[in-house]
Amino acid sequence: MSDRFLRGALAVALVLLALFVAQPYVTGLLYSVEQPRAITPRGDLAPAESSTVALFERAAPSVVYVFARRAPRAQDLMRGDPYGGQGEQGGGDQTGTGFVWDAAGHIVTNNHVIQGGGEISVRLAGGETVPATVVGTAPNYDLAVLKLGRVSKMPPPIAIGSSADLKVGQSVYAIGNPFGLDHTLTTGVISALQRRLPTAEGRELSGVIQTDAAINPGNSGGPLLDSAGRVIGVNTAIFSPSGASAGIGFAVPIDVVNRVVPDLIRTGRTPTPGIGIVAAQEEATAQLGIDGVVVVRVLRGSPAAAAGLRGLDPATGEIGDIIVGANGRPVHRLADLTAVIQAAGVGQTVELTILRDGRMRTLQVTTADVGQQRQ
Repeated sequence: MSDRFLRGALAVALVLLALFVAQPYVTGLLYSVEQPRAITPRGDLAPAESSTVALFERAAPSVVYVFARRAPRAQDLMRGDPYGGQGEQGGGDQTGTGFVWDAAGHIVTNNHVIQGGGEISVRLAGGETVPATVVGTAPNYDLAVLKLGRVSKMPPPIAIGSSADLKVGQSVYAIGNPFGLDHTLTTGVISALQRRLPTAEGRELSGVIQTDAAINPGNSGGPLLDSAGRVIGVNTAIFSPSGASAGIGFAVPIDVVNRVVPDLIRTGRTPTPGIGIVAAQEEATAQLGIDGVVVVRVLRGSPAAAAGLRGLDPATGEIGDIIVGANGRPVHRLADLTAVIQAAGVGQTVELTILRDGRMRTLQVTTADVGQQRQ
């Protein structure tokens, strides 16, 4: 009886083992699909997806690819490379993004995209490549305006919003040409507001938008959009040791762009309000424990000279005036003073609070176009 039971158990075990070994082959034989499978309907896109798709489809036709051929340098010719292999696409092309500003064919981009370049071309969303000329530049704002040549069909101007009422955390969308890849959409949020960004000639642009939307080489000059598809900033820089997006990008606020671009279209330049002083380096001021802007020199014939501001004594090196306030706002460094003067504009009176000989006093200074004076 026990032998019969053992033989039966062994037989069952062998059958189970055979089934276990054969199972993959049987499954493959019975269930393999050797024809294209039927597509499962997905249903409607989620509302958030639909709005993003619609936003891109509205804005993308107004976004263009900008590239400028850099003139060869002597050291490049010595290496046998007429363009030094520089530029975001190599081969000497400086590349970036721009967007259509008006029906006349003006394109807004970053100044650093076309600065130092030679022949400039723009590729439209439809693939047409047309030559472009520089209408005006504003290095202090890293902005430039181009004018398209003859096109078969002018792209529509992009919608413009405001940067005055932005909130940290609201959704933003960047359209550009990172690494030469046309019309790439990245998304994120506004990470911070009122950042400062160094621009030309040691100046700083205040009120800059910080975003975590991926911005890479080639995105420069492209639009940063809000959820309504309006431009709220011009993507201009990233903070990254590697040069690739690290989650911190910056955009020039559209309110600044909307003020500067009409000047560039009209006259080719934008006024640079100032008072005509040379300020001490912030590092030196900090080492001396001074909170404010130390006036090193007052330019001859400047508004600062007319108002009676004093610089360092050239004979003794004694400190003259320290600007600690402007129009009722504290001034801790040059960027604070510049922000007040830029907000005031050219030909406006700015009340300065200065520290002179240990005593506080106020001076009235009328701003002037210091950029024009330099020319």
